[in-house]
Amino acid sequence: QVQLVETGGDLVQPGGSLRLSCAVPGNIFRVNTVGWYRQAPGKQRDFVALITSGGAKNYAASVKGRFTISRDNAKNTVNLQMSSLKPEDTAVYYCNTGGLTTVQAGMYWGKGTLVTVSS
Repeated sequence: QVQLVETGGDLVQPGGSLRLSCAVPGNIFRVNTVGWYRQAPGKQRDFVALITSGGAKNYAASVKGRFTISRDNAKNTVNLQMSSLKPEDTAVYYCNTGGLTTVQAGMYWGKGTLVTVSS
């Protein structure tokens, strides 16, 4: 079983920033695209961003220009730097990999980390 561990979720005020991290097993991290999804209460799980093993990035339109995804190859982690946060960014954020593409989720999920944007 592949274990993905997300950290960094917190309560933040609108306009604030937050950084999420996802720890990925090294053998998976080195060759796979890794990304983030989010699920707001009562809504479906939506794609947020991904980064390929080669460093190419893709973002959902709703976060483009505000969120930045990156890879730390020394730590086998993928980070999501979120800025200019809005209340509508409130959601559980999930790390995903294992066949992730721009049109379908991968087979491995983390347990999620909660981001709450509220004053």
